[in-house]
Amino acid sequence: MSDKGSGQPLEKQYDAPSVEPRIAKKWDEANAFAAGAGAVEGADSYCIVIPPPNVTGSLHMGHALNNTLQDILIRFERMRGKDVLWQPGMDHAGIATQMVVERKLADEGNVDRRTLGRDAFIDKVWEWKDESGGIIFNQLKRLGASCDWSRERFTMDEGLSAAVLEVFVRLYKEGLIYRGKRLVNWDPKFETAISDLEVENTEVDGHMWHFKYPLAGGETYTYVEKDEDGNVTLEEERDYISIATTRPETMLGDGAVAVHPSDERYAPIVGKLCEIPVGPKEHRRLIPIITDDYPDPEFGSGAVKITGAHDFNDYAVAKRNNIPCYRLMDTKAAMRDDGAPYADCAGQAAQIVTSGELPDEASVDSINLVPDEYRGLDRFVAREKIIADINADGLAVTVKDEEGNEIPFVENKKVVQPFGDRSHVVIEPMLTDQWFADAKTLAEPAIASVREGRTNFVPKSWENTYFNWMENIEPWCISRQLWWGHRIPAWYGPTVDEDDPKKIILDIGFHGQVAPVGTSVTMDTTVFVEKSEENALEAAEEYYSKFFPGVPVFLESEDHPNTIGDGKPGGSYVEIVLKRDPDVLDTWFSSALWPFSTLGWPEQTPELAKYYQTDVLITGFDIIFFWVARMMMAGLHFMKDENGNPVEPFHTVYVHALVRDKHGQKMSKSKGNVIDPLELIDEYGADALRFTLAVMAAQGRDVKLDPARIAGYRNFGTKLWNATRFAEMNEALGVTGIDPNDAKLTVNRWIMAELYACIDEVTANIEKYRFNDAASAAYRFVWNTFCDWYVELLKPVFAGDDKDAISESRAAMSYVLGEIYKLLHPFMPFMTEELWEATGIGEGLLCHARWPEIGLVDQAAADEINWLIALISEIRSVKNEMGIKPSQVLPMSVVEADGITGQRLELHGSALARMTKIETIEVASEAPKNSAQIVLGEATYCLPLEGIVDLGAERTRLEGELKKLDGEIKRLEGKLGNEKFVANAPEAVVEEEREKLAGYQAQHEKTEVAMGRLAALD
Repeated sequence: MSDKGSGQPLEKQYDAPSVEPRIAKKWDEANAFAAGAGAVEGADSYCIVIPPPNVTGSLHMGHALNNTLQDILIRFERMRGKDVLWQPGMDHAGIATQMVVERKLADEGNVDRRTLGRDAFIDKVWEWKDESGGIIFNQLKRLGASCDWSRERFTMDEGLSAAVLEVFVRLYKEGLIYRGKRLVNWDPKFETAISDLEVENTEVDGHMWHFKYPLAGGETYTYVEKDEDGNVTLEEERDYISIATTRPETMLGDGAVAVHPSDERYAPIVGKLCEIPVGPKEHRRLIPIITDDYPDPEFGSGAVKITGAHDFNDYAVAKRNNIPCYRLMDTKAAMRDDGAPYADCAGQAAQIVTSGELPDEASVDSINLVPDEYRGLDRFVAREKIIADINADGLAVTVKDEEGNEIPFVENKKVVQPFGDRSHVVIEPMLTDQWFADAKTLAEPAIASVREGRTNFVPKSWENTYFNWMENIEPWCISRQLWWGHRIPAWYGPTVDEDDPKKIILDIGFHGQVAPVGTSVTMDTTVFVEKSEENALEAAEEYYSKFFPGVPVFLESEDHPNTIGDGKPGGSYVEIVLKRDPDVLDTWFSSALWPFSTLGWPEQTPELAKYYQTDVLITGFDIIFFWVARMMMAGLHFMKDENGNPVEPFHTVYVHALVRDKHGQKMSKSKGNVIDPLELIDEYGADALRFTLAVMAAQGRDVKLDPARIAGYRNFGTKLWNATRFAEMNEALGVTGIDPNDAKLTVNRWIMAELYACIDEVTANIEKYRFNDAASAAYRFVWNTFCDWYVELLKPVFAGDDKDAISESRAAMSYVLGEIYKLLHPFMPFMTEELWEATGIGEGLLCHARWPEIGLVDQAAADEINWLIALISEIRSVKNEMGIKPSQVLPMSVVEADGITGQRLELHGSALARMTKIETIEVASEAPKNSAQIVLGEATYCLPLEGIVDLGAERTRLEGELKKLDGEIKRLEGKLGNEKFVANAPEAVVEEEREKLAGYQAQHEKTEVAMGRLAALD
């Protein structure tokens, strides 16, 4: 037997601020987290790709939870000897990064990116990224994240950019990416389309205006309203149909008014025309009244104006009914001021209604139906002017005020408005030209993978969310009108006139006119999608040479501008100039490739072969649509096994819940309840924060984070530290030379059995992603079993004279502590690594040590010591309930004890005396009078209380306590049973009342147990 202790005594207290940076440096210098570090020979691979944080981001509580759970799995599997890779990286965060750099330029010198120019601006972004971007990585290191930091990737790095090009070009050539005109969320401040995730729907004070749309030609009809029984409640002649809107400025683009097919009120006028009540009277437009299932007859007037270019529901109605969608606003959400005069455009719209023939989308989009007097106005300024003009024309629906005067009918009501999460301006649904991916086709194999169990969600309930979105999926808008991002690899050239191949047709902005001979032609109607400029030029030259031999093709540049010029004489086209698409790809496009692009794809790298398929994705529920589903689609489309079968990017998706404040409220800056994880690390240490998050991370349940809980788990670390110091004082650190399975003392064989049970429980729960159960099992064993009981039970051994017992117990305690450090390492890596090194219990780095294994269990020893612990606990409980001081000495009688119990009492009498102040133990045939009785197994243990407890006074006290508790419980049950209170009170208040009720109920139960003990004494 030997002692490998370091020789340096442990500090009295664990000092996280000094230890954590030192341990982190030690890991870094040892390259401890490199892919495959610590793996056994021939080990299976295990890989997690980190959800890439934004390059602009800082650590928040969501990151802290997400990365803590990932790190638990990574450290666990690394210690199990697997070839582990935790792949780190960052997202380029298109809008967020562009916004940060634009603001920086403005602050430094009032420089606008457009003044700077695209290339120079992109250079500035890269400069910012190198200087200031990615601080979150250092913050993750403070949390203890054991990524292979040498493999850091960035969605705009050279390798990932190559993957993006490969995917875009292949999908385009397979017909799965296309350019089209659809409705998108448009951010007027940033002048770009944005995703649903970047839209915050917020309830604000708003208005609902009610207007009259006169029927064409002064036609009238009988409008009838009935009650539920069919009785007529209103009947009148009307020459209009009434609509209600929260956005009057969009009326200018109405293509129809829709009513429900079952709505009898409007049956007489379905198919007729009505007039939009705004604009020059001589040019007011007529639109049809149609039927569709979308309008709700019970809401408002039951009639809905259909503005397909500015409302998602209206767009769907317009598509179903072949209704034109007229765009009213420019990229800044000002009313359009381009195109022909309003009179001409209104005439074009009238022709569409008259003919019933809908032109192509580009032709419709060229029609500007904003009357001249509103053109160029901000949308909200235009709104006020439109309302005033309609009211002046007497075309507002009116009601009577309190004095009987007719006034316009305007409802003041709460409305939900979409705001950009970064711009904080109202988002405008806008019909624009964008690039789209055929998500429906790509989604089919991704749906099958989950349905057939090749990829599983944990908790499983999230599969329903996944299916609901995937089975109703819309085309994915993948383009953004930004400068920072992966620029779309598309170049535009002119379209050849198929009827006369010697002519080139200009784009729709030039109304299809033919370009004159002798012109430099550059219009963007034919697209060439390739991975490079050189490939695009080659493709264009091959295409145009069939029609115009010898005419050179150039990329747009200063020498070859993208304009229509006069050209040179000679009767032929001088040159053809290709224009690069200015848009960039949605950030989520590159993120969709993350599980395989980070491993080197499209190159067939050793890392790709080894680590793909990755194992687990840990993510929040809010990006199941935006990221998880898209990674599934991309992975299955591009990654194949040796037989050509699609391979999912991961076999498991673990969806964690939200981290809320202690009252259950979602954290937000506006509420002032945001908790900064870095501040918590500063105050409590990373281990305490990590353990708290893990122990509270129950599947499907939000984490209600109270800093007091973190302080409590810091105390847990202190408890382990002090237990180690106890071992140190008793020379029980780094002791080797004994097989724990050869221990002879019952207490040592018991602790081994309890340790093995803990190892089994922690291992099984981590494997099942039950992080809270795993952490709780480790906590119970360390705090209760080891620190509270094992340490206490060993004190007389270490104080005794039996050298063999002391030697064995030192070795056993050293062994168990080492296994504890291993068990806790995934949860509390810094303290455990420090203790591992300081105690000399193990070799090398703890993060590379093998995960604990289960040995032989001596069940008899386990039962014996657990009996002792249960008896001591019951005796202490009785004393506490009866108000007896812990130091009070008592005799104990035992009734109906069998031989095994008798032996146990004889063996452990000294422990009972020391730990419960039981001075004598005698065997009795019946329970003494006025004794508290404890039933444990076959025996009854009796504590005589006569002369020690005033039974009458105690009974009175307990009855009073029960009465008080009954009152509180009744009050709170009544309060929580009030549906009005539960519905209207703040969620935090309701939750606090529920917690109070649960506390009173638990207290009531304990008090009843004490009353029961008293009753047994009578």
